[in-house]
Amino acid sequence: MPLTRRHFLQAGLLAGAAPWLRARAAVAATASAPTLIDPRTLHAFVDPLPIPPVPHPERIARIDGAAVPHYRIVQRQVHAKLHRDLPPARLWVYGDSMPGPTLDVRAGQGMTVEWVNALPAKHFLPVDHTLMGSNKGQPDVRTVTHVHGGRTPPDSDGWPTDTRVPGQSQTYRYPLNQEAATLWYHDHAMGVARLNHYAGMMGMCLVRDAHEDALRLPRGEHELPLVLCDRLITAKGQLHYPVSENPKSPWVPEVFGNAVLVNGKLLPYMQVEPRRYRLRVVNAANGRFFRLRLSDGRPLVQIGSDQGLLHAPVDVEQLVLAPAERADLIVDFAPLAGKDVRLTNDGDPHGIVQFRVADSGRRDDSVVPDVLRDVPRLAASQAVRERNLTLNEYEHLSGLPMKMLLDGKYWHEKVTETPRLGDVEIWNLINLTDDSHPIHLHMVRFQILERRRFDSFAYRSRGTLRYTGAPQAPAPNELGWKDVAQAHGGMVTRIIVPFDGYAGRYVWHCHILEHAANEMMRPFEVRPRKA
Repeated sequence: MPLTRRHFLQAGLLAGAAPWLRARAAVAATASAPTLIDPRTLHAFVDPLPIPPVPHPERIARIDGAAVPHYRIVQRQVHAKLHRDLPPARLWVYGDSMPGPTLDVRAGQGMTVEWVNALPAKHFLPVDHTLMGSNKGQPDVRTVTHVHGGRTPPDSDGWPTDTRVPGQSQTYRYPLNQEAATLWYHDHAMGVARLNHYAGMMGMCLVRDAHEDALRLPRGEHELPLVLCDRLITAKGQLHYPVSENPKSPWVPEVFGNAVLVNGKLLPYMQVEPRRYRLRVVNAANGRFFRLRLSDGRPLVQIGSDQGLLHAPVDVEQLVLAPAERADLIVDFAPLAGKDVRLTNDGDPHGIVQFRVADSGRRDDSVVPDVLRDVPRLAASQAVRERNLTLNEYEHLSGLPMKMLLDGKYWHEKVTETPRLGDVEIWNLINLTDDSHPIHLHMVRFQILERRRFDSFAYRSRGTLRYTGAPQAPAPNELGWKDVAQAHGGMVTRIIVPFDGYAGRYVWHCHILEHAANEMMRPFEVRPRKA
């Protein structure tokens, strides 16, 4: 993947950078920022890796006459240590911890969830009242939950303005008529989702089905959820969210932390047996791309991506996960009895989580089959429509905040993407920016067809899409069903989308949450089938 300015910002490689790049980096670390910890000065691997609880349903509810489990999940403020040697941090969470409880559910059975807002009346992170949906008069503390990757009716999908304030709740229904997959849930309130999410509002949702059950993959205690995110942590152990130099518009275009949390802990460890484990990994960062490796140099074995199992396992030397992407991995610790291995990020050998391999004497009866699931590839000829959609970024020389748009349009403008239920469309994501943007479509799943370099100047000046390079096929671990596509700078990323599921209005957006908050989000509407 080509280096972009985001990579330099993440790595702090600013020496000799262009003035605009240094200026944008300075915004992300303002002079008024408090003293931050250096994670390298902390004792590593002294906290056990927390495993989020799996809640029991409170009662049985009904969806279209069918009996389904009902859950009640409360959003609240807690104080929890991010590391043994730090004071407790203030967090906003689902349930009692960051991440929240793992919803472990069956495909086709469905569930209902009452999301209860019991948060304080005042936000502890900097709200920007110039952003869409956050104008003065709107309550600063408001939430709405989106189950990311769920095939969900529009009235339960988490529409960005369908929010609740402290003391209110909303009950959503999730039929989950889809294949087994690693989903997750997070706040989606317009303008403040970036803050609510940064504060800790996220959790995992594992959808299972009979086909996956029959594969005899590692399960139970040998299946580990890993929710990764980066945060800026102060010397007092608190979260710090940076602001711009404009007090009237504190929004910043990107936030990159100085510490990586794994299931809400900094540098945790996990004791494992010398056998296969299944790691369900979610990139829950606001904006950071993770580049994951094993410290012993062995490849990771990827068996699934966003929307479920791949056709066959794929060996991955380095796993690049954009914000909101998921990876279903197998790691065999059998060769490492009595040793340890670390999962590392961005080439840092120190690692973000340590696995200590100790023998339990139990036999490993798990299997990783050569064929996991039939994943038929869609042909471009199946599409009934092809759309050219641009990713835009506008810098203001007047000192006003930059704008990031999809297809050059603001959130409030007329809906222009109106597929019909049952249609298959190709969306050409034409990235006119320098950055890679993780583009997410709600409700649907899609496949990546190809990526291709193009003449950006010709498109800007004449609207002519002229390719300058050969088509690049998706990587082997991108050949499954996806709901997030990495749209690289200066390239056209072509995705093919079957609009199955439900008619109604949904959203598509960049999953760098600071971008989505500042207009890089648009509605689309799935029209009913023709009579």
